[in-house]
Amino acid sequence: MKAYERLLKYVVIRTPSDENSDTVPSSQCQFDLAKVLEAEMKELGLTDVFLDDQCYLYGKLPATEGYEDKPVIGFIAHMDTVSDFCDHDIKPVITENYDGEELALGDSGISLSPETFAHLKDLKGQTLITSDGTTVLGADDKAGIAEILTMIERLQNENIPHGPLRVAFTPDEEIGTGASHFDVERFNADYAYTLDGSTEGEIQYENFNACKADFHIKGFNVHPGTSKDTMINASLVAMEINSMLPGMETPRGTEDYEGFYHLTSMNGEVGEATLNYIVRDHDKNFFEARKRTLRLIEKDMNEKWGEGTVTLTITDQYKNMAEIIADCMHLVDNAKTACEKADVAPLVIPIRGGTDGCQLSFKGLPCPNLGTGGHAYHGPYEHITVEGMDKSVDVITELVKLYAE
Repeated sequence: MKAYERLLKYVVIRTPSDENSDTVPSSQCQFDLAKVLEAEMKELGLTDVFLDDQCYLYGKLPATEGYEDKPVIGFIAHMDTVSDFCDHDIKPVITENYDGEELALGDSGISLSPETFAHLKDLKGQTLITSDGTTVLGADDKAGIAEILTMIERLQNENIPHGPLRVAFTPDEEIGTGASHFDVERFNADYAYTLDGSTEGEIQYENFNACKADFHIKGFNVHPGTSKDTMINASLVAMEINSMLPGMETPRGTEDYEGFYHLTSMNGEVGEATLNYIVRDHDKNFFEARKRTLRLIEKDMNEKWGEGTVTLTITDQYKNMAEIIADCMHLVDNAKTACEKADVAPLVIPIRGGTDGCQLSFKGLPCPNLGTGGHAYHGPYEHITVEGMDKSVDVITELVKLYAE
């Protein structure tokens, strides 16, 4: 079976995670896909296939006879999707021989345009898979799942020698907890790769340092007609706080290794207001400087408006896995070589976000991230090509061969 055929089967099973849930997994619908994958893994001959009660799915492919002493390599992808644009059935649409021009997405009224997504010109002549424009597609990260299982099938059908392999599919990556309950000991791999990137050939081993920063502002609400020198409008204080942050250091104004402050939500009235940010930077020192800036704003606002007016809560989320991967750069070097053998240009770029792999790396499982051939994740513009998926399968197949040498 081709990777895209698996993808088409998986994406119609809706699996949005729920950031407001306190259960694991955060949404029970993720088990719907996990049970399908569990059966498929067994059909493909994987052994020790195990689905736990938190929706983590594990399996093993024993080494080819004579290759048992090779490094144990794992491949990981996540089953959940974002919850945005995922409130009704997903209908994948296939466009063969795409012309590289503007493409209407069903009757949704929106379209993929090269003016917005310049890479579309490079996809001319390929087979494009999209949603109908009213939902996400779900290639993030069901494409990774499809490619891993297609690689497993290829190894066996073509009798390709390989060392011991491990496979795992996780829940709740999109809400940042996909690695939280991952059983590294059960997985029992020396090294692993997540398949959760975009363009085929992507190799990522540097991710953001990340935290949440939440401001709570307590106002003083009195009648506006008699509030001279007494009223403290919490909403105006919130606006003042945001104005103290660098205006261009937002996601829209930054790229590559540049960090940012991202205001994700805000609520307010005169008596009370909140500002919720995520803060990101690849450089550890710059990241700590950003947190100091936020604490300084809290201090200055309380000096100006009175102690207790502003309360800042910073919650660390994940760290840059580059410091772990630095001790095993063969993971990156072999990924580059695998791309070249698969006739794919290696593209080593930083992750402007995080993956399960960054947290797993700090749990003792070094785990860079690889591309799947998809683009424009987390919204109705999400798309992927059949050819990009095929190339991604080629890359990880070559990677397995390299670790068997």
